[in-house]
Amino acid sequence: MTIRVDTMRRIDHLAGVPLCAILSPFVILFDWFRYQLGKSNLSPKKVLFIELSEMGSAILVDPAMRETIKRGAEVYFLIFKSNRISLELLNTVPNHRILTIDASGLLPLIVSTVKVLWQIHQLKIDTVIDLELFSRFTALLTGCSLAQRRVGYHIYHGEGLWRGKMLTHAVHYNPHIHISKNFMSLVHAAFSQELEIPFSKTLIKDEDIVLAQAQVSDDQRDHVREKILNCLNESSIDDELKKSFPNPLILINPNASDLLPQRRWAPARFSELITQAAEKWPSAIFLITGSPEERQYAQNVMDGANCTNVINFAGQVKFTELPALYQLADIMVTNDSGPGHFSSITPLATIVLFGPETPALYGSLGNSIPIFAGLACSPCVSAANHRKTPCLDNVCMQAIKVPQVINAMEKLLNSPTNEVVVNFE
Repeated sequence: MTIRVDTMRRIDHLAGVPLCAILSPFVILFDWFRYQLGKSNLSPKKVLFIELSEMGSAILVDPAMRETIKRGAEVYFLIFKSNRISLELLNTVPNHRILTIDASGLLPLIVSTVKVLWQIHQLKIDTVIDLELFSRFTALLTGCSLAQRRVGYHIYHGEGLWRGKMLTHAVHYNPHIHISKNFMSLVHAAFSQELEIPFSKTLIKDEDIVLAQAQVSDDQRDHVREKILNCLNESSIDDELKKSFPNPLILINPNASDLLPQRRWAPARFSELITQAAEKWPSAIFLITGSPEERQYAQNVMDGANCTNVINFAGQVKFTELPALYQLADIMVTNDSGPGHFSSITPLATIVLFGPETPALYGSLGNSIPIFAGLACSPCVSAANHRKTPCLDNVCMQAIKVPQVINAMEKLLNSPTNEVVVNFE
């Protein structure tokens, strides 16, 4: 059983603060001795990126990783074992360079952490880039790596999360630019030959953020198409619609990660959306997607829809088959969660519903339209509050109405196909 998010936050606070305080002087002293001995690399050769818990970040950091490779360095990645599969969508990092930590329990967490630190030293990693904004755990991993270049975000004079003195290259986190640009600024800091306070004093243009597209074979598409056809044949959908497949294929992703459940649009709203969209596009087929664990959640949405053209497709495809599914579909509506980023590596037109977070920082890099009510309290999560909100009534999501989503769907369905637009607004 995986450690609960709140439990991990509690451990991060109760154990992380004293450990950061205790280890910081030793890390500073080690760096001083290394400087005195004159041992330093001119440029990073082996770069380890650390991002443990956010699967969508494996997509958002991809432009930064490709920039690192372009500069001549080998790229490694450290992630929770349960999230490793997210790196397989683009395969930017070879399998043998992916390191994992097992968060299935406290003992496996401790044992695998010790093991991965040993691996880092054995691999002679010279540069570690901590992508996390608020985790003391990753700060400790970065410091204990004793890599010659340790890059990450620092609060400077801000009142944010204190993470000790684990960095050699402290980067100012900019809450006014997209997270993919913030990730790119870490790479610029890692390769900088000049000391900057703060890093990184460079302009990152929109065109610098280039997202790769997933490579999907005809066999993979055919395999997923066969799964859809099997579900169609087993359903009560009208035979004429089955014969005309592929119809307009519309994906509905109604769930969101437990990391921030306030991001969920109400299941009843998704049901209403399917009902109204089916009236507007009567020949469309609706697939409600999700993990196998979300099948009942998807079923509740399906049961609430006054529509016969809908299938509970949760758990029907493997995670690595998502790009093939997205290439077959015409459009997807999703909460602000992983699928909004996973779809960005395909041409799929996507509508992402935002509430506690803002698309200005975490918008999809693909062909998408973000819908954001922009209430006075939104966004209510940030790097300064551990992305934990006191909100028990997500009015920001409730403020998004079905007609708004229908209008966005109509706009995307009528736009040219295979048009990928990066949204930084």
